[in-house]
Amino acid sequence: MIDRVVAVVGGNIVLESEIDAQYNQYLGMGYKPGHQTRCTILEDIMYQKLLIAQAAHDSLKVTESQVDQEIERKMQYYLKQFGTQEKFEQFYGKSVEAFKVDIREKQKEYLLSQQMQGKITGELSVSPNEVYTYFSQLNADSIPYINSEIEIGQIVRKPTVNPELKQYARQKIEDVRKKVVAGEMDFCAAAAAYSDDPGSKLNCGFYKGIQRGQFVPEFEAVAFHLKPNDISEVFETEYGFHFVQLIERRGDEIDVKHVLVAVQSAPSDLLRAKATLDSVRHLLQIDTLKFCEAAAKYSDDKDTKNACGLMVNPQTGTTLFEMDLLGQIDPALVFTLDNMKPGEYSDPVLMQTRDAKQAYRILYLKKRTLPHKANLREDFPKIQEAALAQKQQKVIKEWVNRKLNSTYVSIPEDYMECKFENNWAKAALKK
Repeated sequence: MIDRVVAVVGGNIVLESEIDAQYNQYLGMGYKPGHQTRCTILEDIMYQKLLIAQAAHDSLKVTESQVDQEIERKMQYYLKQFGTQEKFEQFYGKSVEAFKVDIREKQKEYLLSQQMQGKITGELSVSPNEVYTYFSQLNADSIPYINSEIEIGQIVRKPTVNPELKQYARQKIEDVRKKVVAGEMDFCAAAAAYSDDPGSKLNCGFYKGIQRGQFVPEFEAVAFHLKPNDISEVFETEYGFHFVQLIERRGDEIDVKHVLVAVQSAPSDLLRAKATLDSVRHLLQIDTLKFCEAAAKYSDDKDTKNACGLMVNPQTGTTLFEMDLLGQIDPALVFTLDNMKPGEYSDPVLMQTRDAKQAYRILYLKKRTLPHKANLREDFPKIQEAALAQKQQKVIKEWVNRKLNSTYVSIPEDYMECKFENNWAKAALKK
């Protein structure tokens, strides 16, 4: 048997191959094999199909550009993990474009289900009293264990631009552009060989579904005024020198290809940046200068300089980081912070900025918490999040079982004995 339909939910089918794919991923993550695991996967997929059926009933839509953006986001993640497009294609046995086509419908379904779930739970919130009630009802064994967390700040100093190296970068990209315009070099090859943009060079310099406000103003001012297939003149942004080709425009949304040549720093310029931070660190240590003031005055990092230098955890939106997760984001940070005590400043350490340039930074360890069981005084935001999740799960469960009363469900006999969280089997028996 190559494949079979193992469930139907409101006209949407679930294939055995869908369960197999997720089951194999679960086994690869260390989960124990077993029929109940397949049951859990089936229920998760049936829930997604129920959301999709309701989304169609409510006339919810996702645009092709939204699907394109989600696919590009996933592709950037995959290509970053594999390192090169060639390794990615070798692993999957197909081209990047073929892979995009294969996952397109799944990504559309994912976006629809997320939109529908947001409609169900989007207005929910929890009051402080609900948080207190939730926490007080937890038994001792259910209170979560909070790992050690740290709160850190940084002052980043980038080297000044060397005029000679800036001119060299401009001449380099002018030469590349001339070859592309003359047809002596393919745009894809130019991006792969010369672009300093890690986000696009492995994908022919391609960015799809750009909307106004996503890129720096100088880039958008050029890209949004091109005609399809036109190649711009060389222009400058804070990242270096670019030229861009407009592929397609859909109202205020565009697809482009571009090449970036960054302006490299001279070793002497980098050392001057380090010397500046040495002086700033000395002022911090003798308490002549406060870290918040120093970040605002000396830091070149726009994301933190006006927030007292404090770094924000992209996964939580707070300024707290678990050390293990911080190591996944930037292993060099963990190495520097490991032996620091709260209130200490690091020596200037070399770093790489988001545009792949070198700079120096001082790190400030503002706070380090010890591992502990959650409590309302220290961990209110986390407990609030857990209380909200419980409330959302309750609302979703009620919604699912209510919808199952009026939704066609079919499940084969070998899955009817599954221990489902919701009334899927009961709904299937009613058909």
